[in-house]
Amino acid sequence: MKIGGAWLDHLGTQGLCKALAEGGAMALFVGGCVRNALMGVEVNDIDIATDARPETVTNLAERAGFKVVPTGFDHGTVTVIAKGVAHEVTTLRRDVETDGRHAVVAFSTSVNEDAARRDFTMNALYAQADGTVVDPLGGLPDLLARRVRFVGNAEQRITEDYLRILRFFRFFAWYGDPAQGLDAEGLAACAAHSAGLETLSRERVGAELKKLFSATDPSMAVASMAQTGVLAAALPGADARALPILVHLGGRDWLARLAVIGGDFDSLRLSCADLAQVRLIRAELATMRGAAELAYRFGAAVAEAVILGRSAMLETDPPPNWRTEVQRGIDAVFPVAAADLMPRLQGKALGDALRDAEQRWIDSGFALTKADLLG
Repeated sequence: MKIGGAWLDHLGTQGLCKALAEGGAMALFVGGCVRNALMGVEVNDIDIATDARPETVTNLAERAGFKVVPTGFDHGTVTVIAKGVAHEVTTLRRDVETDGRHAVVAFSTSVNEDAARRDFTMNALYAQADGTVVDPLGGLPDLLARRVRFVGNAEQRITEDYLRILRFFRFFAWYGDPAQGLDAEGLAACAAHSAGLETLSRERVGAELKKLFSATDPSMAVASMAQTGVLAAALPGADARALPILVHLGGRDWLARLAVIGGDFDSLRLSCADLAQVRLIRAELATMRGAAELAYRFGAAVAEAVILGRSAMLETDPPPNWRTEVQRGIDAVFPVAAADLMPRLQGKALGDALRDAEQRWIDSGFALTKADLLG
C-alpha cells in the first residue's frame, strides 16, 4: 500500500531523507505521522527511524546544512530541524530491560525488532519517503479497521510501561471505532494491571488524561476505564456518569470535562493555570450563579463550562437563551469606580462598598445605573 498524494511535501523532509540515503542510511517514517497520513488526519509530529547511529545521523544532517539538537542522544534520538520543522530521527532499537516505567534499549538494524517494542499495531507502521508502507507486524488491517490492539501479548506490553494502559483508552477515543468497542484482550490486560498506574509519576498521568479528554468524544473510553477500575486508579474519586451528557450538550473543553467527573485532579500536577481553571469550574458547579453573572465574573469559557456541566450532572436541559445571557455578561460594564466613593470611604470600607454595589448591580440584571448605586 502507498500513502497517496504529496504527503510530506509541506514538511521539508525530502532534503533530510536524501542526506541520509546518500550517506548509506535507512530513512523510514514511523508511528503517528504514518498512522495519521493513512487515516487522513493532520500530521504534526514527524518521526524517522534509521539504521544509522545518532553520531552518523548528526554528521550527515549537519553536512546537508540542517541544525541538529541531541535531544535523546544516548537513546538514539536526535532532532533535525529541516526547513523550520522538527524531525525526530531515532536509531532502530530493541528492548533489553523494562520495569514498567523506563526501558533499557540497544541499537538494532532490524525494523522487525524496532516494531516489536512499540505499543499498538497501528503505531508499528513505517513508510518510505515515496509513501510506500512497510508493515512488519501486519498492523495495517487494524489501522484500516480503526482497531486499537497491542503489539503481541497485551500484558507484556503493559508491564513494560504502565502508561500504555492510559494510552490504550486515549487511542481508542481518538482513533477507535465505537461500533466495534474496545479490544477484549487489551481491555482485560488493562483491568488486570491497573494497579501499575500507581508507579507512574502524576505528571505523566495528567498529561495522558489531558490528551484523552481532548478527544472529540471520550465517553466510551472513559466509561470502559470506570468499568475496569482504571479510572479509579488514575483519578481516585472520579465519577464519569455525566460525561456523555456533557459531550452531547456540546461541552468540548477538556478542563470542563475533568471538572465534571471530579476526583483527585489536584494531584495530577497540571499547570498552575489549568489547575486554577478546573478548580474554579468545579466550585462554580455547586453555586446558583446565572450565565450572565458567570460570564461577567469569569469569562465566556468558564460560564459555558459551568452551565453545561450543571445540566449534565443534573440531567436537565441548559437554561433557555443561556448563550445570549453569556454574551450579556461579557458586554456588561460596572458603572461605579473607586473614585466615585472617595474620599468619603477608604481602605477596607471602600472595598466592601464597591463589592456591595457590584453585587446589587449584578442582582438587578446589570440594570441599576451609577446614580441608582450611589444614591
